[in-house]
Amino acid sequence: MVPCLDGLPISSLTYEKLEEICEVAEEAARRYIFSKVKREYVSDLYISIDLESLDVLNVSIEVEINLSPLCKNVDVQEIANGSIKAAFEAIEKYLSKIRSEKTSEN
Repeated sequence: MVPCLDGLPISSLTYEKLEEICEVAEEAARRYIFSKVKREYVSDLYISIDLESLDVLNVSIEVEINLSPLCKNVDVQEIANGSIKAAFEAIEKYLSKIRSEKTSEN
């Protein structure tokens, strides 16, 4: 779950904003992964971001990484977990930006 919008209803998030949240999260996860492992060593990468918006915004992030057999002694699970954390941090930062934009509009 992601922090609330400080009094702003989740319904105030447009489809475009929800789509941007997914894009921001995916980009942050990819940046983290490729900061730890060279692109050429990643043979398969799956990133899924699911949003559910009722009263609160629920975010589910799943990352699966398969590395080349040439890439040894790398903890893939640690990288996946780190990329998920980076994605959530990027979402929090993006939501803070939205909050400040909404506050300055009022």
